[in-house]
Amino acid sequence: MPQTITTGYKELCAAAEREIETLPVAEAVKLAGRDDTVLVDIRDIRELQREGRVPGAFHCPRGMLEFWIDPNGSYFKPVFGQDKKFVFFCAGGMRSALAAQTAQRMGLKPVAHIRGGFGAWKTAGGPVEAPEPMPGEPKKS
Repeated sequence: MPQTITTGYKELCAAAEREIETLPVAEAVKLAGRDDTVLVDIRDIRELQREGRVPGAFHCPRGMLEFWIDPNGSYFKPVFGQDKKFVFFCAGGMRSALAAQTAQRMGLKPVAHIRGGFGAWKTAGGPVEAPEPMPGEPKKS
């Protein structure tokens, strides 16, 4: 029997954005490098290698988010125990909306996500570190 999906990802993302703070990219760029803010890049490592990264952003793959946030788990990352604002981003702003919602529901606060994600960040002229070559690839000049 075929599956009947009743809620799509667009509805899930819209619901998440009703619960969390969504930052315009210009505002998010101003937060880069601040001591009271952690930018959290939830993109896959291959996206970072292909597109580059935001300098100083903490990389937390989306699939590890809940495990790295939970202080009672063996995968806990101390960065998530800091008294700071956590601003999540992905490539386009959908996964980060869901990630920020999940983090907030787990008790992490304050949290937000960047509207438009890394793509909007680059378009807005936010700082970007060049991508690193994949193993076995020559370095791009």
